[in-house]
Amino acid sequence: MARQVPIANTRNIGIIAHIDAGKTTTSERILFYTGVSTKIGEVHDGQAVMDWMEQEQERGITITSAATTCFWRKHRLNLIDTPGHVDFTIEVERSLRVLDGALAVFCAVGGVQPQSETVWRQADRYGVPRLAFINKMDRLGADYQKCLSEMVDRLTAKPVLTQIPIGAEDKFEGLVDLLEMKAIYYPKTSDDPTKFEIKPIPESLLEEAKQARANLVESLADLDDALIEDFLDNKEIEAARLKAILREATISLKRVPVFLGSAFKNKGVQPLLDGVVDYLPSPLDIKAMEGHAPDGSLVSRPADDAAPFSALAFKLMSDPYVGHLTFLRVYSGILKSGEQVFNSTREKKEKIGRLLKMHANKREEIKEAEAGDIVAAVGLKNSSTGDTLCDERDPLVLERLHIPEPVIHIALTPKSKDERDKLGQALGKLASEDPSFRVRTDKETGETVISGMGELHLEIIVDRLLREFKVGANLGAPQVAYRETITKSVEVEGKHIRQSGGRGQYGHVWLRLEPLPPGSGLLYETAVVGGTVPKEYHAAVGEGALEAARKGGVRGGFPVTDLKVTLFDGSFHEVDSSEMAFSVAGSIGLKEGLRKAGSIILEPIMDLEVVTPEDFVGDVIGDLNARRARVNALDSLAGARLVKASAPLAAMFGYSTELRSKTQGRATFAMQFGSYQPLPENVAAEVIAQREAKKASAQ
Repeated sequence: MARQVPIANTRNIGIIAHIDAGKTTTSERILFYTGVSTKIGEVHDGQAVMDWMEQEQERGITITSAATTCFWRKHRLNLIDTPGHVDFTIEVERSLRVLDGALAVFCAVGGVQPQSETVWRQADRYGVPRLAFINKMDRLGADYQKCLSEMVDRLTAKPVLTQIPIGAEDKFEGLVDLLEMKAIYYPKTSDDPTKFEIKPIPESLLEEAKQARANLVESLADLDDALIEDFLDNKEIEAARLKAILREATISLKRVPVFLGSAFKNKGVQPLLDGVVDYLPSPLDIKAMEGHAPDGSLVSRPADDAAPFSALAFKLMSDPYVGHLTFLRVYSGILKSGEQVFNSTREKKEKIGRLLKMHANKREEIKEAEAGDIVAAVGLKNSSTGDTLCDERDPLVLERLHIPEPVIHIALTPKSKDERDKLGQALGKLASEDPSFRVRTDKETGETVISGMGELHLEIIVDRLLREFKVGANLGAPQVAYRETITKSVEVEGKHIRQSGGRGQYGHVWLRLEPLPPGSGLLYETAVVGGTVPKEYHAAVGEGALEAARKGGVRGGFPVTDLKVTLFDGSFHEVDSSEMAFSVAGSIGLKEGLRKAGSIILEPIMDLEVVTPEDFVGDVIGDLNARRARVNALDSLAGARLVKASAPLAAMFGYSTELRSKTQGRATFAMQFGSYQPLPENVAAEVIAQREAKKASAQ
């Protein structure tokens, strides 16, 4: 079947931003201007197309990333609107993993906010080219220059301003396009939100526009030698040439084109769509996707229909009408409905039932998907988030997703005994959809414990249990996900020797335990000289030691992290040694090492930003000090103060209610996970005592 749209005219883009920057409003305008929707849906009245879940419409926030397809200037845009709330960061992570470009939305008043930094770092991790859209230019206190300087300071970005505003705040009426040097005016009163007028630049702005264009050219000049010469010779530089250089600079991550506007007031969205087409890459413009073949060698897959098929499953969803959906990004080759593919991650065959193009939660059936497409497949039974699907004759495994570790646990009990099985099945489905949500049974208390990225994350999960799966559940008090680690290096012996008649068990190892920098996780290496421990047992030692570390340390039984384990010596028995014996020896050595090193408990520390009126700064800081928080900075904003602090998660439960009562409801805050830090010894003793008391009451 011939391609409807050339792959060079495909754009796979996501909208990323801090909560309330206007992502969903911007995506709704994009759907309207591209003709997907005939009516503009608003977030505040629960009518946004991309916020299709009941919980999203009620709360006015985006919870799940919604995908849709639209067309602009004969280009196909596969668009994903992602959540801004830190609790749903996995939705941004998995979207960025499969997208070729991103549209970062910033609030002209709020500037670069905490979650803006998080999503920007996620885009950096996957090397995703970006455009920036400074939204809400019509709001009181809008300051795009401040936003630009924060992009440089906080995001280490190199923004290139492509427009300047005509008017400010409530007098914002249009934009000057610095490449074409023309003015775009939006009528103040019109029944048709698509209308705008192109006029000459007003005299009052001409000098400012010329200077801004010179700054734009100068910013690109160091990327193109010929442009430097023409710029220094004061030659006229045409828009098409600048666009070509800026496109190349955007795709190579050297520059970020910046657009201005007010999505809610329908200003600046059409030029933004032009920017998506002009500057963001097609699947052909980015580096060919790489993966590992079964023999471990690196294989690349170009974005070509003729290449062997490869795709990444990046999202699972339960649809009430068609059942289990698996979202796929096709990197190479062609996928047809009804054909068999190979899940190389799990080494299992899968049959594609139907293929769907998604429009938020509406769907359109298609017969095949081509390289560069984002589609949903029905009928996959064994595939989960991060799995690679490919041609069995030419297998490879693509890089998996980075999945953040949960920071909060809550015990969950069904409202009646009859619902216990239903609860288990429902939680299993939700965990398969959302890799940042975990479910386990506490062996000591027998409780079902759910873990997630924050209180709101788990609140939405429980709400979904009731609405989608009709299972009622009671929530316990939130618990913090503590960790253990060591602060000094030790060398320890692990011995597992058992003689019980017949063949015995013999495993003997010497391990070196060393602390790693925060966020490093667990690492295992071997440094055995000679044959003191045969090679066939090396992996078993690592598995035993790291599994023991994951199960819990020796202080409070919390999972161990930021630790390097090195096997450097040991001995074996010709008859009695086995993989199991060396695995147990590794586990014994790990526990002994933690005791010898004197392990410490770590707690999650959150990065907090509070915006409060001047009158309440003292109360806010006093309350934070009482919560063991450390105030890092106090900045001035228009009519308010910004308090930046680091606060332990354990002390922040219920903070929103407390902050509202202390500031007459006028302060707002944003909080995201920062790092794990040592827990003060007096608090650690309390945490361990509470854990022991809980164990005792369960027995």
